[in-house]
Amino acid sequence: MKADLTIALAGNANVGKSSIFNQLTGLGQVIGNWPGKTVEKAEGVLFHHEKHIKIIDLPGIYSLSTYSQEEIVSREYIALEHPDVVVNVVDATALERNLFFTLQLLEMGIPLVLALNLVDEAKKKGITIDEIKLQDIVQSPVVPTIATKGIGVHEIVDAALEQATGPSVAHRKIIRYGPEIEKRIDKLERVLVGIDIGYPLRWTAIKLLEGDSEITREVNEKNPDITIAAAILAG
Repeated sequence: MKADLTIALAGNANVGKSSIFNQLTGLGQVIGNWPGKTVEKAEGVLFHHEKHIKIIDLPGIYSLSTYSQEEIVSREYIALEHPDVVVNVVDATALERNLFFTLQLLEMGIPLVLALNLVDEAKKKGITIDEIKLQDIVQSPVVPTIATKGIGVHEIVDAALEQATGPSVAHRKIIRYGPEIEKRIDKLERVLVGIDIGYPLRWTAIKLLEGDSEITREVNEKNPDITIAAAILAG
């Protein structure tokens, strides 16, 4: 049966991602390896509000910059396979560290739900998070969860269903980095038109300015002049 919706769970290691996956999919899981990789692939199904939903539990990673097989798998799946929604599971007790990855997901312009997990542990540590303000900053739903108890888990799916039918990527808020950086991003976006490596133009431009080795290599194979221009602009 073809899924009505595909949700990818993404986040740092040890944030409770697998607990959410297990709560959602129960016994309906298939575990194997990603094609050509030794990285484990976990896939499951969920029936929710008469929808057949496929859940993909991506490897726990800290960045979309490709240094490991796990990062390559997650990045390629999110960018090239186009899941309908990415649920970014973050640790409420270490929000600052987790939001670096969130920022990279937002740069991709994908439909996103933020699962604010371990809120009970955060409360024990005296940490209070303004969920409404956080939601306004990331321009995506923020759902507090306690994955081990199943609290908030199905609300994540409700939010994902809303995101999947919400505004198109073109109408989502773009994170801006100030006039100097934006000028460089804009120049690179214009020269990248027609160079298809599968990733969004703006995201590709940002990665070139960052000096991302994998993106630089892929663009260089298409047009070395662009990577030279990126190096000059990055200064």
